Order: sequence, then C-alpha cells, then structure tokens
Amino acid sequence: MEQKGTGSRLFGSRTRMVMLALGAGFAALIIRLFYLQVVQADMWREKASSQQMYSTSISANRGNIFDRNMKTLAKSVTVWTVFISPAEMEENQRELVASGLSEILDVDYDMVYEKSLKTWRYNETIKKKVDNDTGDRVTAFIKENDIKGIYLSEDSMRYYPYGNLASTVLGFTGNDGSGAYGLEAYYNKTLSGTNGVIASVRNAKGTAMPFSEQQIFDAEDGQSLVLTIDETVQHYLEKHLENAVQEHEVQNRAVGIVMNVKTGEVLGMSTKPDFDPNKPGEIYDPNIKEELGEMKEEAGSDEEKLDAYYEALGEAQLSQWRNKAISDPYEPGSVFKLITASAALETGTVTGSTYFHCPGYIEVAGNRIACWKRGGHGDLDFVGAIKGSCNPAFIMTGQALGAELFMEYLDKFGLYGLTGVDLPGEATSIMHSRDTMMNENKASLSSASFGQTFKVTALQLMTAVNASVNGGYLMQPYVVSQVLDGDGNVISNTEPVVVRQVISEETSALVASYAEQVVSGSGGSGARAAVPGYRIGGKTGTSQKLDQDGDDIILSFYGFAPADDPEIAVLVMLDEPQKNNQYGSVIAAPVVGNILADILPYLGFEPNYTEEQLSSADMATPYLINYGLQDAQTNLVQAGLQYRVVGNGTVVVNQTPGAAMPIPGGGTVVLYTEEVEKQTAAVPYVIGKSGNEANRMILNSGFNIKIEGESIEHEGCVAVSQSIEAGENAEIGTVITVTFEVQGNALPD
Repeated sequence: MEQKGTGSRLFGSRTRMVMLALGAGFAALIIRLFYLQVVQADMWREKASSQQMYSTSISANRGNIFDRNMKTLAKSVTVWTVFISPAEMEENQRELVASGLSEILDVDYDMVYEKSLKTWRYNETIKKKVDNDTGDRVTAFIKENDIKGIYLSEDSMRYYPYGNLASTVLGFTGNDGSGAYGLEAYYNKTLSGTNGVIASVRNAKGTAMPFSEQQIFDAEDGQSLVLTIDETVQHYLEKHLENAVQEHEVQNRAVGIVMNVKTGEVLGMSTKPDFDPNKPGEIYDPNIKEELGEMKEEAGSDEEKLDAYYEALGEAQLSQWRNKAISDPYEPGSVFKLITASAALETGTVTGSTYFHCPGYIEVAGNRIACWKRGGHGDLDFVGAIKGSCNPAFIMTGQALGAELFMEYLDKFGLYGLTGVDLPGEATSIMHSRDTMMNENKASLSSASFGQTFKVTALQLMTAVNASVNGGYLMQPYVVSQVLDGDGNVISNTEPVVVRQVISEETSALVASYAEQVVSGSGGSGARAAVPGYRIGGKTGTSQKLDQDGDDIILSFYGFAPADDPEIAVLVMLDEPQKNNQYGSVIAAPVVGNILADILPYLGFEPNYTEEQLSSADMATPYLINYGLQDAQTNLVQAGLQYRVVGNGTVVVNQTPGAAMPIPGGGTVVLYTEEVEKQTAAVPYVIGKSGNEANRMILNSGFNIKIEGESIEHEGCVAVSQSIEAGENAEIGTVITVTFEVQGNALPD
C-alpha cells in the first residue's frame, strides 16, 4: 500500500509537469498567434497580397520629335522582349527551346539552356529590343512546335529616321528608354510619359487563378516636341559643313548654325563629325575609329592596355556626342569686330568716315601687334576698316571706346552669361577680369577689340552679332516651338523673347550696310560668300589658339541676308583646318555662301539679279538626267546656277532648260524627280518696263531672263522686245531674252 501511494504521487507529479509544459506551450502559441495576427497583421497581410498579386508593366510611348514642318525626326517603334518561364516548360523541350531561340535571336545556346533549367523561375529574359520580323519568327517557332513557356512582351525603342541628321541637337536615349543626351535629355520628363500596370491574382505556382479579374491602369503616353529646326535647312547645312571638314581636313570638328535673326529660332545646328543616334556608341570618325581599332588589337589580353583602350573609347564617344556649338568656347576672331563696331558707332566714338592709318602693325604696351595684311592697309576710313578687317584700326577703336564702355557693351550683347537656349550643356564665356581689362597698358582691351584672348561659344557669338544687324535686339535663341499632347493638340507655344535692345535701329542699319560691303564692296574680305541675286552681308574671322602650343587656328564666317532687311543668318566655324589657305575669307566664307545659295530659295527669298549678274556670259546647261538629286544640286551650285526641284524622288528624270541649252549665269534649272508633265506658266508682258521691273516679272513667273541691248541701269532704259510673246505658255525655267533700249536723251555725256 505504501509503495502504491508513492507511485501515485509520482504519476501525479509527472502529469502536472506535462500539463504545465503543455500549458506553457499553448500560452506561447497563443501569444505568438496574437503577435502575428494582431501586432504584425498589416505586414503579413501585405506580404500575402504581394505573393498573390502579379503585375506587368505597360510601357508608355515616348513622344515624337518633329521638325517645324512636322517631319518626324525621332519616334518610338514597337519592339519585343523575349523571355521564358522555365517552371511552365516541358522537360523534353528545353534543348529545342535553346536551339531555336539561339538561332532566331542570335544569342548563345548555353545561356538559353542554363536559364531553362531554373525550374523555380517564371521569368528569365532572353533578349530585349527584338524587332517585329524577328518577333514573328519567335511566334511561328512557338506555334510550329507547340512550346509552352516562351513569351513576348511588347516594348518600345527609339528610332531616328534621318540617321545622323541633327544628332548633336536631338541626342539619344539610353537602354532604359530615358533621354541620355541633347533634347532627349533636356525634355525627358515631357517626352517620357507614365507607364501603366496590369495586375492579376496568381496562385503559389505562379499561374493565374481562375475567375480572377485583371486590373488595368493605362499608360499615359509622352508629349511630343515641334522644333524650330527645318529638316531641309539642316540637310543643306550638314552637307556643306561635312564637305568643308573633308576638303580642309578639319581636325577638331566644325560647327554650323542657321538662325532667324528676328525671332531667335534655330533653323539648323550641326557639329561635324557627329554620330548616328540609332547606334550612339559606334565611333563614326574614320581616323579615330582606326586608332581605337589599333589600340584594341595591340592590347590583346593585357588588362592595363585594355583599360586604356576603354578609357579612350569613352572619351571618343563623349566627344562625338558633344554639341560644340553650345559647349565649347573659342576665340571668335574678326567676326567679333561687328560687336566692337556696333558699340563704337552707337556711342559716337567713331563714324563711318573716321580716319585711320594702318602701316601693317600697331604698338601696344611695348608689343607690336601685326595686321593680317603685310604692309598694312594704309589710309582708310572706318567702313574700309570693316571691309578689310584691319586689326590696327579696331585696336585704335577699342582704345578710343575705353574699357568701361567696352565691357558694358559686352554685357549688353549677352557675352558674360548664357543665352538661355533650351539645350543641355551650354557653357559660358571665358572673359578677361575687370582688373585685367582696366589695366593701363590696354593690352587686354586691345586684343579683345578684334576678337582675341577671350572665348565665347558659337551660339553666344551668333546671338550677339545677330543683334548688331537685326535692328539692335538681343533675342533669346530657342529650339522647341511647341509641345503637343498624344492627340496632337498644342499644349504650349514658345514665343520669341527680346532680352534687351542693345543698340538703336539706326546704328544697326549702319552696321548691316557696312557688313554688306564686306561681301559686295570693292576689296571686301568676304567676297567669296557672295550669292548671285541676293544681298549678302557678313564678316570673316581668323583666330589663333593662344592658350595652346603650336600654330593651330580657327576659321569662321558670319553671313546674313537680305542685307537691307536681315532675316536669315549663318555662322560656320572650322576648328584647326590643316589644308589649303588658312584664312576665314578663303575657306569659311564660301561654305556660308553655298549654304545661303541653297536655303534662301528654299525659304522663299526670290533672287534679284544685278545687270552685271544678268549680263554675265551664257553657259551651257549641265546634263543632269539620271543624276542623284544631291549630286545634281551640287553640280549646279558649283556652276553658279540655281535650281528648283519638282517631285519627291531622289533621281533627276528630266530638266529645264535641257542639257547644253544656253542659260545666263546665276539662272535657275528646274529638276524633275518624277515622271510628271512639265510645269508651265504664262509669259508676262514686259514691253515698256524698266530693267528691274522686267527682271522681277520674269523671275517671279518662274523663268530665266537674258538681257540684251542697252544697259538697264541707264535712266530711261526700257524693254522693247521679248523672245516669247506675252500670254504664251512656256515651261518653267525657260530662258526669255529681253532687249532694252534707252528712250529719249537719257544717255550720259
């Protein structure tokens, strides 16, 4: 009995211990459940939801970029991302999938196969940015082989239809579709839009649950940009700039800008060599490309040399992307003399008849500064100093103006700050300090007065010089004229901004007239920029790189038209040309002249030929049938002839006048690029009209005019006959001979 009681007590004790242990366990469990279900309820609810919810992004379409005439310069095109779901893939199809996709997508077989073995994965990307044709081949492969687990997801890729046209302005997008450079970067937020989402419920295996609903949040497409840039103007600018780079072996790239001087609109902007934004990483300068190829070949597997190669590659890429027109300040040279002239004329420091003497040099602070003309210009007035680009005359003008006024006008012309153009990477000028400029020896003032020893960007210089000839108004340059929504509705317009009036309209008119003599006046340094039938003004520029060793120079020319009412201006800068004559007047001026010869007729400016131009010797019209349009245009420009294009083709199929037919110098050849009926017009009646009237009537009707008889500049000289009777229909471009006689006693003694 005693023994039994002892056992019962032990059993009871154990039972109590077990019960206590169980109670403690249950208590801990209850506490844990309370903690999970109450304290951490929100967190676990969110995690459970995230495991059940599956979302797919809907890419927003990036906005387009258009030129001023709504030609598409940049757009987004549909591409595809190909991915596999190894968890859904049948085991016996993995090798087939790897083989098929590697062949279709041009990817590594082993990469695809290894990804197919990740059976716990539902999304393994095989290739991005797959075009539509390749995507169709993938789809066909899936259907033909009844394959599970291969998917295509729609995406977009940026496409630039005109290749490298305006590439340093447009920029490009990165792999993520965001703007990486140029306008694409500057207006990235505007262009990007907002991605949408497709959300659905999935089970633990990752497959969609039956009867679940999708929630779709639509993407909001980006807005589009309409530029001030004109694709045709840009084409002509780049054509002639690229020719200049090749012909003169320009080592440090060339810049060209076309602007409306009255509004600040940038009609064209280019840096050559440039790049194709469809493949921005590829090096397009053949010399640099060859050098990099040699570096890579020499490097082999040497890590140190490979690092040097990749560093050089990166620098080359950044260089070709760089918009030199706004990012690289340079010594402006004699183009800047129009600024000095404007300030001096506005303040009354000089007049057009102010007398100077140039012996070929001038002494400043014990140093002799030479004029570009050996032996000097001798005696000349201020107009002659501008025409001949005389350095000593401008040094004397700058000294007479004084440092205070000189710096005041530098500031007024906007040369101490940014232009405010809507492009990224704009650099500011590099100017003398006030103390340096005010130095009593006047050395800095003297050198600055003719455009040396300081730096400005090409765009800064152009906006400043535009103000000297456009009536005196400093205009803020701009590239984007409108922003459009996805339906093409205008969201915003950019209006021209007058920063300030720098000089009076009267002074500006004087500067423009003096600049015209640079091109058309006797002994003018810009004669090679002349365009028959147009009044052209301009200024040459030749500057030394004083902050570098060697004799490197920069050649430039600024030209504008019409000289009596400026509207269109062109600036060309060639950085370190290595071949031919080393003067802006010889090399840069004809480049600007060729650009103006192309764009002025295109922009609707009608030529008005002088008697000398009209009576110039006839020439045989070149044979241009079956020529490429650009080659035909180049041949005509080189021959001193104008052209008019009919049709949208790229090859000349007909022409008027016909090959070998006589045409006066400066005349217009009509180029037909499509098999259409030749255009005709009624011949105007010009009998009894003055030379200018007859010239205008004939040209405005689309014909060429040949002058015979007396000089049309004689008072009382009128047309007495015309080779084709008035009212008759003739082909556009036909040469009409008009004979003039002097009526009455109007001949000089």
